[in-house]
Formats: sequence, C-alpha cells, structure tokens
Amino acid sequence: MSYSRVALVTGANKGIGFTILRDLCQQFPGDVVLTARDTTRGQAAVQQLQAQGLSPRFHQLDIDDPQSVRTLRDFLLKEYGGLDLLVNNAGIAYKIPDSTPIHIQAEVTMKTNFFGTRDLCTELLPLIKPHGRVVNVSSIMGLLALKNCSPELQRKFTSETITEEELVGLMKKFVEDTKNGVHIKEGWPDVMAMAYAVSKMGITVLSRIYARRLSEQRRGDKILLNACCPGWVKTDMGGPEAIKTPEEGAETPVYLALLPSDAKGPHGEFVMEKKVEKWGPLYEYPPWFSRILSLG
Repeated sequence: MSYSRVALVTGANKGIGFTILRDLCQQFPGDVVLTARDTTRGQAAVQQLQAQGLSPRFHQLDIDDPQSVRTLRDFLLKEYGGLDLLVNNAGIAYKIPDSTPIHIQAEVTMKTNFFGTRDLCTELLPLIKPHGRVVNVSSIMGLLALKNCSPELQRKFTSETITEEELVGLMKKFVEDTKNGVHIKEGWPDVMAMAYAVSKMGITVLSRIYARRLSEQRRGDKILLNACCPGWVKTDMGGPEAIKTPEEGAETPVYLALLPSDAKGPHGEFVMEKKVEKWGPLYEYPPWFSRILSLG
C-alpha cells in the first residue's frame, strides 16, 4: 500500500509553531498536520490557514497526556503508515520575572518541555520513515544553563556517551533539588528562567542521544535529527521586546525540516541561524543575547 508523505508540528496553533506549519504547508510535498492541545484553538488556526489557500489537517495533541500521544500515533499509522517529518515545538515558559516558587516552575516546565517531548518521541520516532527529518525546538537558554552548571554537571551534559536513562535521572534530580532547596548547592545554574533553561538543555542533550541511536540502529535510513534555536522571537512566549518576527524565527526549524533527501547532515547538532553551534560551556553568545539577560 502506498501512503502520502506527512509532516507534523506540535504546538502549532500560534507563535513559531504556527509559522513553521504555514511554511511547511507551502513547501512540504505532502500532508501537513497541525496539532494543538486545545481543539477549538487548533481548528481556528486551521481555518485561518485555509483562508490563505492552504490545507493543513488537524489532530488534537496534549504531549502531557499519554493517551493523547498514543491516539496520535495510531492515527499516523492508520492514515500514513508512519511519519516523514516531526517538528517538536510544543513547550511552555513562565514569564520573566515570575513570583511562582522555583520548585513549582521546575516541575511544571520540566513535565511539558522535557518529559512531554520525550514521551512523544518514544511513540513517534519508531514511525519515522527512511530519509525522515526530526527537529526539536530548543533554545540558546539551554547553552546559558550549561555554561552556568558546575563542572561536574557540564561533563555529564556534554558527554558523548550519556544515556537517555542517565539524562532522565538528571532532569528528575533537578526537580527534586529545587523542591529541597539545594539546587544551587548541587551545581544547577543560578540563571534567569532557570526551569526553562534547564529543560531546554535537556532537550538539546536528548536530541544528541536520539541522533546517536539513529546512527547506530538505523544508519541506512538516513534520518536526520537536530535541535535548534529559533532566536528571540516576538510571540506570547518571547514577548514584545524580542528582535525577530515569527517568520524569521521559523527559518532555521524549516531549513532543518526540509533538508534534501541526499543530505548527510547536520545530524545530532544544535543549530542556530542555519549554522551548527558547538555544544559546550565555552560558547560565545551573540550580541543580542545581552538584551535578554538584561530582562532578568
């Protein structure tokens, strides 16, 4: 049986996700599925795109809900026999500054940004077809977190052999350490938007782990998986001070999503402005990043 090609974007009813999805509707040779946690908002976004002459499909998805994830998996298998392109964009962030206690911020943020994304990948990565593409939307804030971790944690998060189980243990430990008020003593970064920054550090490292696994287990399938930073974008999350439009923010994720079938890379990298950035504590921030730090 022959199936149509299919791309899927999570958290696509607004912001960067909506713009990524719109660009894929215009450029991806197949069906494009818009997912959103809220069905009403998701269908409204579909109608907005239909008014522009585009034809996305809609499927409800709450990455925090295992049943919702399994329902989406079953839909993709039944309708398409798998998945050609996955953009993991869904995520949350507390405003800067926010008076919510750090242990609550850590638990809530990590549940969605890291564990929700991981749960989705657990179900959907086995569905990725040969020459498939996976893009995990991370953030330069993950590099900020890495740079301000203790040397011991830096070694763990930059290790080429760290396992998924070890990374999950570290993310759980971060949440527990914040609950116990010992997170700074234990070497976690004392930075602005700490919970968000650590969750995105986790996403980048998870991407490196998944890419390594794909290279080991499915080398012949030529699947490329990367993490990326869209930049500081004017959205509900990025705020009005941000320097990029959603269209500009979507450029790097869409570039990675549409890498040609004969591309050999990038793979397992952290990409910003369509360029691979070194994952490590010595990273030199771009000039605009100082403006973000001034908000904290």
